[in-house]
Amino acid sequence: MSGSFMRNSTIPRLLRTHTITDPAATKITTTVHSIPRKQQKTRTYFDFSSIFKRSREYNNELSPSSLLNPSFSSKAGTSAFSKLGFVGWYLGMVKSRPVLTKSATSSLIYTAADLSSQTMSLSSSEPYDLVRTSRMAGYGLLIVGPSLHFWFNFMSKLLPKRDLITTFKKIIMGQTIYGPIMTVVFFSSNASLQGENRAEIIARLKRDLLPTFLNGVMYWPVCDFVTFKFIPVHLQPLVSNSFSYLWTVYMTYMASLEKAGSSS
Repeated sequence: MSGSFMRNSTIPRLLRTHTITDPAATKITTTVHSIPRKQQKTRTYFDFSSIFKRSREYNNELSPSSLLNPSFSSKAGTSAFSKLGFVGWYLGMVKSRPVLTKSATSSLIYTAADLSSQTMSLSSSEPYDLVRTSRMAGYGLLIVGPSLHFWFNFMSKLLPKRDLITTFKKIIMGQTIYGPIMTVVFFSSNASLQGENRAEIIARLKRDLLPTFLNGVMYWPVCDFVTFKFIPVHLQPLVSNSFSYLWTVYMTYMASLEKAGSSS
């Protein structure tokens, strides 16, 4: 009986000893069960990263700040621009063909401004002077648009910061360099296209230049402050042209005045 008890008690003890002390079996079991778990964790991690990456790319693609950034990628830009209609198309054209787009924009604004000026000055029975409007459109296309593009790019490289002091420096340079030069060019070219000779052009400048400068000092500094302080460089000509609509109505009126006498 005692022998039977010993046999019965020895067998379970041997089984327990074998299960615990068998390193091969333990190692194999651990390895077999650990491989699927590691693979499952790895796959879950990569799936989550891919979804998060795509979500960020989609949000960045539709971000307004990225649309206004000149370094916006062409692939993302094309997709986002197509979702914004005309505005997206225009921003894409500003990025891909800046000089042409800004020149065409200036031409349209000068055309609209001249027509508005004629509407206010002409009676209902008088026809529009389309030749005058064509002169204004050509001036905006060939002179204003390209000059604004290069002027704002030059200013951003010369004075890249946007603090108050730098902004006021840009305003002063605009009022003392760009503004006077463009005003002289405007009056001179328009008078020349109207058939005025050199003496008549000089007389016109003497009569109209100073009043135009004084009115410009009262109008443009506020517009330039908004443009230089808050607008990205590649969109500054557009904003400046928008401000220039009212100014161009005034300028086209001044340019349409009768020629000054050569002795004045």
